[in-house]
Amino acid sequence: MSVFDFDATPARITDSFARQGLMRTLGATLEKVIEGEVRIAATVSPRSAQQHGVGHAGLTFSLADSAAGYAALTTMEEGFEVVTSEFRISLLAPARGRLVATGRVIRPGRRLIAVAADVHGDDGAHVATALGTMVPVAAT
Repeated sequence: MSVFDFDATPARITDSFARQGLMRTLGATLEKVIEGEVRIAATVSPRSAQQHGVGHAGLTFSLADSAAGYAALTTMEEGFEVVTSEFRISLLAPARGRLVATGRVIRPGRRLIAVAADVHGDDGAHVATALGTMVPVAAT
């Protein structure tokens, strides 16, 4: 992969995000796209809460995974996508209110991209932290 102009990347990520059915279902919004970092937010709702009334771990995981994946995509040139190879998350506090997941690239690569994400609640709680690996693939 060659060096590329980042200017077209935010629009490419916005278009890709708009096609994410799960993100729409969760009411997630794309808030920030810069090279190596993406922020996605969603509010815990009755549809995304578990039986105790706080955000389900699936919500937290999905936000973290998507934010980290899109952060990885900011390092890829046009014609490539990324898929998650592995992703592990530590849930640290109950997910309440509006959740903000910030994904970032730890180490870009041609075959593997190391990523991390943190999820915070609007109450200031550090809800989760995650590490993962994304794999570049040719876009179909």
